[in-house]
Amino acid sequence: MSEPVLELTGLTKTYKPGTPGAVQVLRGADLSIAPGQVVALVAPSGAGKSTLLHIAGLLDLADQGRVTICGQDMTGKSDRIRTAVRRRDVGFVYQFHHLLPEFSAAENILLPQLANGVGRSAAQARAMKLLDRVGIANRADHRPAALSGGEQQRVAFCRALANAPRLLLADEPTGNLDPDTSDQVFAAMMELVAGTGLSALIATHNLELAARMDRVLRLENGRLTEITGQQAGAGFLQSD
Repeated sequence: MSEPVLELTGLTKTYKPGTPGAVQVLRGADLSIAPGQVVALVAPSGAGKSTLLHIAGLLDLADQGRVTICGQDMTGKSDRIRTAVRRRDVGFVYQFHHLLPEFSAAENILLPQLANGVGRSAAQARAMKLLDRVGIANRADHRPAALSGGEQQRVAFCRALANAPRLLLADEPTGNLDPDTSDQVFAAMMELVAGTGLSALIATHNLELAARMDRVLRLENGRLTEITGQQAGAGFLQSD
């Protein structure tokens, strides 16, 4: 059996511990994602989806538990090592695209590659290939302000995959789009994921989109539960 791309074991996280306002958002969360799997993460508002994604992506630390990425246990690793693993193996997409406004679509995808030591010619070629895969190569020279919301988010997906990570983490990536655009952007994202074979953990409130992924996990009371197709059909999937 292939080694999981992401494993979370016994994660706990409490904000403001030891105070009357302490909030325990993770209470022993466990997760394993195999190569090529696309996993949906649903949860009630405020349940800790973003916290879980930030810990999984090495942007935050759990109080207890273990994060393993591509077989490498990140427990106790230095900031330098965590940054190197995050840059090499993890791509992020958020609800808002966070593109650099002074650069074109292609340049937004080019820059992370240059920062990772890729030559400019190769980086430009990969940027154009990714834009072509999501159907907006003809918009490569446009700055974000000249792009539609759906186009901006497609560029954000391409930027997340610029350095060919093994894992994509997405936090409500279509939450800021209208339903039709959301569906189109999701389809483009799935095309990118399928074409690269990477794994993905995607937090979403859109239950129709969640049901189209390989697996659905619900985060509630600090723990993760797998939701089956039957349960989803029975209305078990309710994010709020």
